[in-house]
Amino acid sequence: MLDVAIINEPSAAAVTLEPVRARLLHELAEPASASTLAGKLGLSRQKVNYYLRDLEKHGLVELVEERRKGNMTERVMCASAGAYVISPSTAGPLAPDPSRSPDRLSAQWLLALASRLVQDVGALMGAGAKARKRVATFAIDGEVRFAGAAERAAFAQDLSDAVAGLVAQYHDEGAAEGRSHRLVVALHPSMGQKEEARDGA
Repeated sequence: MLDVAIINEPSAAAVTLEPVRARLLHELAEPASASTLAGKLGLSRQKVNYYLRDLEKHGLVELVEERRKGNMTERVMCASAGAYVISPSTAGPLAPDPSRSPDRLSAQWLLALASRLVQDVGALMGAGAKARKRVATFAIDGEVRFAGAAERAAFAQDLSDAVAGLVAQYHDEGAAEGRSHRLVVALHPSMGQKEEARDGA
């Protein structure tokens, strides 16, 4: 089972958003049969089997084992991942695009960048899985508390200057065997902080 799987197909995304199928995926964090799931969800075994076949068709669940039970074969299924992320690419032309409004102080642009990040990393994960190679990534997640807007602006400028310096130091346009990497740095208010939520700043 994967820790996280990216959903790129609109039909698969629709399946995960349907309440009963979403509940089945949650229950299938541990292997279970249709009869076991039927008891938990209060549905008929036939109905659960119908949902499971749909989930299996989209690669969201997978067969763990088949057990003989009386005159029938019981299929034990498990979710294919511990969690799923729906790629913004499933929205097609409606997916956010950073190039439409490249305002680095805009929350909309930040969201568009995050959407592109999910799409790109999701595609890389898919390609890496097929090639049985690990995707080389790096991320930093932290929190900083500013005394006010002036300090926040100064921090943003210092951070921009530091990143620009590092890029200038390591970027090698002429490296024949090199590979370009996308760098995304974001700063936004932390959720749950009353002081910052006060004015949305």
